[in-house]
Amino acid sequence: MSKQVSKDTAAELAVRRLLHAAGLRYRVEYPVPGMPRRRIDVAFTSIKLAVLIDGCFWHGCPEHATQPKANAQWWRQKLDRNMARDAETTEHLMAAGWEVLRFWEHEAPDAVALRVAEIVQRRRAALAGRRSKGKAR
Repeated sequence: MSKQVSKDTAAELAVRRLLHAAGLRYRVEYPVPGMPRRRIDVAFTSIKLAVLIDGCFWHGCPEHATQPKANAQWWRQKLDRNMARDAETTEHLMAAGWEVLRFWEHEAPDAVALRVAEIVQRRRAALAGRRSKGKAR
């Protein structure tokens, strides 16, 4: 397992290239606030937007997840823990005011980048609206 890529996967790189080409700037492998050893794949910190791109095998994709036959019980526990950790991380970020977008590695990078760009634009507009209301007082 030590040879498995845990960051900078092909799916992550493809999405990041598209986001960068669209003029969006972000943080990579950003630490989850208050949760040691957990990272956000792509983070827009000023608007609190977390983008996580999950591998189908490691995170239990409903379409593509497979079950290893060798040492099946150990693998089932391992993958269940991964999914529970994903849910815990999402809940933690949402409680801290972050919007969390999760995508599967099999999703088209163009579609993922487009969705992320839409949410970034929406959150930036909402933030600008809140700031202008505060200055008008």
